Amino acid sequence: MPYGLFIATVEDYKKWKPFFDKHAATRKAKGSKGGYVFRSADDPNQVVVLLEWDTLQKMRQFSQSEDLRERMKESGVIGQPDIHFLKVAGKPSA
Repeated sequence: MPYGLFIATVEDYKKWKPFFDKHAATRKAKGSKGGYVFRSADDPNQVVVLLEWDTLQKMRQFSQSEDLRERMKESGVIGQPDIHFLKVAGKPSA
């Protein structure tokens, strides 16, 4: 399964998180299998989201969608997030 790694700075995490949670049904309908949200230990308004997807193609389509751009703007994402498309290469030894 492919993963999407999204790294963004938000104006206010407490404002952003409810928008992110509300968008879960849309992500699921577009092929997301869920994942994790992290916050930087040094900057609580820097978020890292790791999401698993059905297919790489669906993930790319979602990441380029107008809907996502609008939701990011509404939720207070600052600038353009870094987006990385990942494939599992193996499990670590320890």
